[in-house]
Amino acid sequence: MVYRFTIISDEVDNFRREIQIDSDATFLDFHNAILKYVGYPNDQMTSFFICDDNWEKETEVTLEDMGTSSDIDSWIMEETPLSELLEDEKQHLLYIFDPLADRAFFIELTEIITGKSLNEAVCTKQIGEAPQQVLDFDQLMAAQVATTAFDDSFSDDEDFDLEELDPDGFEMGGAEDFENSILY
Repeated sequence: MVYRFTIISDEVDNFRREIQIDSDATFLDFHNAILKYVGYPNDQMTSFFICDDNWEKETEVTLEDMGTSSDIDSWIMEETPLSELLEDEKQHLLYIFDPLADRAFFIELTEIITGKSLNEAVCTKQIGEAPQQVLDFDQLMAAQVATTAFDDSFSDDEDFDLEELDPDGFEMGGAEDFENSILY
């Protein structure tokens, strides 16, 4: 059997890859194909996550054995064939390519082609440029600030008084140090 996967990014609208790979290939083979077809070096501790229909992470397949407790099933890319964890069309996966910033590709098993096999993965559709693999420190900080959402009722609260905050809870010298440490 051959699996056809569609890969997209939530960071780049016009990015898309379709990769076909044999169902007996390992997650490591799929990982290497993704890196090849998006142009990333193999220097990050990446992971796949099998997800539910709402993209919630369920099963992790890691590049290296992370030494988890024996209570939890441990799935290693090199040892795990795709067919062991993927059975149905429309199955969702996340491929974490930037583990520090938790950035990922969204992958869907779009088609299972029976009666065929492949010796190696092929890219059947390549649209757009992949997002930068790893963000530098400034980009990482900007991304974190952009995704940190404050409740509008907090920032617009007329009753909010900075003096009411307990600076001891922040392990700072006092209210004056606390006020001086706020970044705008």
